[in-house]
Amino acid sequence: MTDDALLQRWRDAWPAALAAWSKYTRLRDARLCHTTMAAAKEGLQGSFAMIRLLDQSVVVNLQGVRELGLQDYAVEILAHEIGHHVLAPASAADQFRLLARLRRALPTLEAHAPMVANLYTDLYINDRLQRQAGLRIDHIYRILEQARTAPASSRVWTLYTRIYEQLWQLPKGDLGGGAADQAIDTDAWLGARLIRVYARDWMDGAIKFATLLLPYLAEQQQQMEEFYRLADTRDAAAGCDPSGGYQVEEGELETPIHPVQDRRISGLDEAPTDPAPDAQRTPGSGQAREPYEYGEILKAAGITLSDEDIAVRYYRERALPHLVSFPKMPAPLSTELQPEGLEPWQIGDPIEEIDWLATVVQSPRPVPGLTTVQRQYGREAARRPKPTPVDLDLYVDSSGSMPDPRFHTSYLALAGAIVALSALRTGSRVQVTLWSGKSEVIVTPGFVRDEDQVLGVLTGFFGGGTCFPIHRLRQTFAAPRDRPTHILMISDDGISTMFDNDEQGNSGWDVAARALVNGGAGGTMALDLRPDWDGDQQAGWLQKSYDAIKRARSEQGWDIHAIAQAESLVDFARAFSLRHYTNSSAQSHAKHRPRP
Repeated sequence: MTDDALLQRWRDAWPAALAAWSKYTRLRDARLCHTTMAAAKEGLQGSFAMIRLLDQSVVVNLQGVRELGLQDYAVEILAHEIGHHVLAPASAADQFRLLARLRRALPTLEAHAPMVANLYTDLYINDRLQRQAGLRIDHIYRILEQARTAPASSRVWTLYTRIYEQLWQLPKGDLGGGAADQAIDTDAWLGARLIRVYARDWMDGAIKFATLLLPYLAEQQQQMEEFYRLADTRDAAAGCDPSGGYQVEEGELETPIHPVQDRRISGLDEAPTDPAPDAQRTPGSGQAREPYEYGEILKAAGITLSDEDIAVRYYRERALPHLVSFPKMPAPLSTELQPEGLEPWQIGDPIEEIDWLATVVQSPRPVPGLTTVQRQYGREAARRPKPTPVDLDLYVDSSGSMPDPRFHTSYLALAGAIVALSALRTGSRVQVTLWSGKSEVIVTPGFVRDEDQVLGVLTGFFGGGTCFPIHRLRQTFAAPRDRPTHILMISDDGISTMFDNDEQGNSGWDVAARALVNGGAGGTMALDLRPDWDGDQQAGWLQKSYDAIKRARSEQGWDIHAIAQAESLVDFARAFSLRHYTNSSAQSHAKHRPRP
C-alpha cells in the first residue's frame, strides 16, 4: 500500500472511530503524519500515536504504524486515542489530579507515574472498545507482542497483558507476556476486578492500581522500555494550565491499599470497605501542596517550565482566591433630565407639555386627547470621576531565615502576591524589592503593571545575611511621587536594619521619614515578631531591634502588624488588600497620611 493510500484509509476511518464512542462525539480531524520526522514536529516521539489536551488533537505516526504492522487497525487505534479525550484523562486538570495520586502511591518510584497513568487509563478505554464497541483491541496486543524486541517479557508486561486476558476471558498467555505464575494470576484477577468496579469512578481506583504495580516496578524498573511505544499520554498536557493544581485533594490523602484489601474488589468480608476508614486516612484534606511537588507533577504531565516559571504559576494560583474584587464604581443619577419615550397627552394636562412635532408626525390634524402626545423625561446615571489608585512599594525579606519560595511554601511571597495582585487589579502600579544582604537585591523595573514581573521578583531567593537596602528606599522617594504610594515591608526583626546609616552616611531614620512624606499614603510593616515583642524582656540585640520598631511606630507613624505565625500572613494580606484597595484613593490617603 502506498503512503497516500494508507493516509486516505486512515482519514476515512476517522468518522467510524468517533462513532465508537457516540454519534455526537466531535473532535478536530486527526493529524496523520507520513513520516517519523513529521510526527516529531508535532511533538510525537517514542510512540506511534499520542494526544494533545491543549488543542484536543490526535497525532499518529503512519511510518511507525507501518513498521509495527498495524496498518489495518485504523479505527481501533484512532478510537483508542479519542477515548483519552472522551473518557480518561479527558482534560489537563484530570491528568494532573491522576498523576498527583499516583505519585503518592509510588514512593521512590514517582518517575514512573506518567507511565502508570498511561497504562491505567488504557485499560478503561480498551476494555470499553473491546466489549461495547466490538473493536479488535486484542489483535493489536498480539501484534505488539510479535513486534517486541526484548528477549524476555518483564513481569510488569506479563501482569498487564494478563489483566486484559482476565477482562476479555482469553486463554492464559493468548496476548503473550510470558509465563504467569500464580502470584501474577491473582494480581491480574484483582486488576481486572478493579477496572470493572471503578469503571464509573476511575480516578478513585488509581491509587489501588499503582499499589498493585508497585512491587513489580520495584523489581524491574530498568525494563520499562517496552512500554514507551504505548506512551500516548506522556506529554498530553504540554502547554496546558491546570488551574487549582496546588490543592491537595482528599482522594490523594488516602493511605494506599492493595486491591485485595478493598472489599468491593476482592469480595473478602475481612477487607475494609472502600472508601478507607478514618484510621487509614491522612488528615489535612484541602491543604496546599509544596511548590517543588507542584512542579514535579507539572513536569510529569509534560508541562516543561523552569523552576522560576513554576513558582510564578504556583503563587499566582494560591493568591487568586484571596484577591479583592475588581473595582465597581456606583454611578449617581445625573441632575440633567434626559428625553425618553412618548405618551398620550390627555385633556386636562398642561398644554405646554404637548410635543407638537411628534403629534403632527402621527396625524396632520391634531385631535386633542386622541392624537396629541407629550414627551417623557428621566434621569440618567452620571459617570463618576475615576479615583487615582494608590501605588504600592513592596519590600520582601529574603534572608537566610526565610524559606526558598521555589521549593517550600513561602508565606512572605504568598502574602506579597496577594497584596500586589490586588493592587494591580484596581489599577495601581507596583514596585517589588527582594532583599537580603547589602548587594543581594533584585527589583522590578520601577513601578510596573506586569504580573509576571512582580511575581518573578517575589519568587526569587537569596538566603544570605540581613541588611535592608536603604539606598532603594532613598532613591524611590528622593522626590514626591506623582501618585500616592503606600510602602509595605514584609520581614521580621531584621527590618530594624533599615534605620542604620546607608552607604552615603545618611541616617536610615531620615530616609524612612522622607519616604513616608514623599509617598503620601503611609507605611505598613508585617513582621514575624514574638508575641511579647512590645515588652522589655528580650535579649540585648533583639530588644534593640524591637525598640527601633516601636520607635518607628511612635515617631514616624508606621503601622506595625506583629505576625505570630507565618500562615497568618495570608490573613494579614487579605485584610490589607481590602483596606487599601477597595476604598477610593482619597479615603486611603487620608487614613494613612504620615504624621508630621
